Amino acid sequence: MEKPIQRKEMIEQLKAMDLTEHQRKSDAIVRHLLEDPEFRKADTVGVTISAFPEVDTKQLIEFCWDAGKRTAVPRCNAQTREMTFRIITDFSQLETVYMKLREPAIELTEKVEPEEIDLLIVPGVVFSPDGYRIGFGGGYYDRYLTRFSGPTRSLAFDMQLVAAVPVEEHDLPVQLIYTETGSRDTGQVTT
Repeated sequence: MEKPIQRKEMIEQLKAMDLTEHQRKSDAIVRHLLEDPEFRKADTVGVTISAFPEVDTKQLIEFCWDAGKRTAVPRCNAQTREMTFRIITDFSQLETVYMKLREPAIELTEKVEPEEIDLLIVPGVVFSPDGYRIGFGGGYYDRYLTRFSGPTRSLAFDMQLVAAVPVEEHDLPVQLIYTETGSRDTGQVTT
């Protein structure tokens, strides 16, 4: 099945999830990640500001702040299709940009380079057992991952795991996927 079709079908399934169930499962996914040794030792964590129907990352971000971890969130440049990460210490440092996404305000935040991020949480819509993913179609993370050599994790609902996804030459897999029922080691290693 082609990526756009798999993406569209999965987003429809995710949007149909009951809101209480969505939050309960999101909380379980985050709890599993909090036990990850790479997460525990990370000083700087890269994570997206989620938008429904993605796994809710608000609780994760707040936990990072409470634990004294630097929390880097992406800022996308639609013209260049590039993404940078910026440190936020409060949700008030976000602004609403295109497609109602929330991103760090440049004048209120500090940029961090890929090598400064100790653990990167990579979003996606559909995931294969070997860590390949179908994202939201912008290619921002595919490009960023070519410059990032640290450990990668993804947060997903069990329903987002499928037998296979189409893999293109530029696609890079994640190492572990956390779902509401635990972790899935994809067999990938840090480069």
